[in-house]
Order: sequence, then C-alpha cells, then structure tokens
Amino acid sequence: MSYQKRTAALASVAALAGSAVFMAAPAARADVVDVNYKCQTPIGVKTAVSPIDIKGVKSGSGYKLTMSWQKGVSSSPVELGKGAMSPSATIKLGGADSGTVSVSGPANAAAIPANTPIKINDLTGTYTPKASGKVTFTAAILTIKALGTTTTCTPTNSPGPSLTLDVTAAGGSSGSSGSTGSDTGTGTDSSGTLPKTGPDDSVIALGTLGGTVLLAGAAGTLWLTRRNQTARARR
Repeated sequence: MSYQKRTAALASVAALAGSAVFMAAPAARADVVDVNYKCQTPIGVKTAVSPIDIKGVKSGSGYKLTMSWQKGVSSSPVELGKGAMSPSATIKLGGADSGTVSVSGPANAAAIPANTPIKINDLTGTYTPKASGKVTFTAAILTIKALGTTTTCTPTNSPGPSLTLDVTAAGGSSGSSGSTGSDTGTGTDSSGTLPKTGPDDSVIALGTLGGTVLLAGAAGTLWLTRRNQTARARR
C-alpha cells in the first residue's frame, strides 16, 4: 500500500473516532406521564388525573427542575381569589440517587371559580446530585394551601418517571445517596481504588483517542516520507 493510501486510511479512522465523541454525549430523557391523584380535601376525597412533565436544566453544580401540570387537579366549593392558593410538591428520586426534591411556585395570578379544577402553576426547585449515574424523577405528593386549609394529593397509580438524567456528583463520587468521595491527589479515592468516571470522562477519553489516531497518522506520513527519501538517496 502506498503511503498516500495509508495516510488516507489513518485519516478516515481519526474522523470516525472524532464523530464518536458526539455520538457518546449523554442526553436526558423526558416523558409526559399521567398521574392519578387522590386528594384529601377539607370537604372529602376527590380524584383527578393530570399529565405531568418534569424538565431539568444544568445550573452550577446541580439542576433546576421544573414540574408542569397539563390539567387541573382538585377543586374548591368557593371561589379562590387572586393569590389565595399556594402550591408545592415533591419529586421522588430513583436509580442512582434516592430521596425527594421539593418544588414550589407562585400563588394563583387570577381568581379560580368555585367547583373548577385548580390549574397548578409550574413549580421549580433545585436538585444537587449526591451520587453519579442515571437518576429518575417521578411525581410524588402535591400540596395545595388555600383559605387556611390544606389539601394533600397523592399518586395512586405508581406513575413512571417523567425525567431521567445522567448526572455526576460533586467530586465525581458515585454510589448510594449521601456518600462522599475524598480527593487524595493521586487519582484514587479513600478506598484506594480508581474512581468511577462519568459520561463526561468517556467523552474526553474518546476525544483523546481521536487525537492519538490523528497524531499517529501524521507520524506515519513523516516516517514513510523519510523512508522514501532515504531509499532514493541510496539508489
């Protein structure tokens, strides 16, 4: 094989390795999930079904979560004036992490007529990973406070996650919720083992591979060129 063809082949491998960097980038998965709520109200039990969407946006060392309701839940036998209703909720964590995240939002901006499904405004909160890996976010308890009363709505259909994120805890630690890592400066954690790398490390590793192959191609070209020059000089 001529050195021109060999160089072209090495360049193709480098291009493929470079494209793998983009293919390996992790993506969040979000789904709109129907949640069957059973609401304990001051006047008895009410039920409602609402599709719920949860979004997560990277913010500093954590994520800003936004929980949205596409339909109203519960209702009031009397009109709720502007600012009379205050909602909050919890989001259940699963997968690599556990526990709950609290989200809250503004009071109603307009009056809510009597016996009308209460539309919940978007609720927001901050999630800071305590473990690395894929974490799921599922709608949990909704709390509505209005006119000195509290209504608690609990999912009854074991809804699936509305959001899945591939996260990395501060310091790159991994394991169960609440675990902490120790940076000894030698590339090992307190247990003496190499730390587990997250998806960003995989991307960096693939990028390094692409650069290594590209350098190898350039080195091969120089070596072949010098060999040809030496061969011509000996003739």
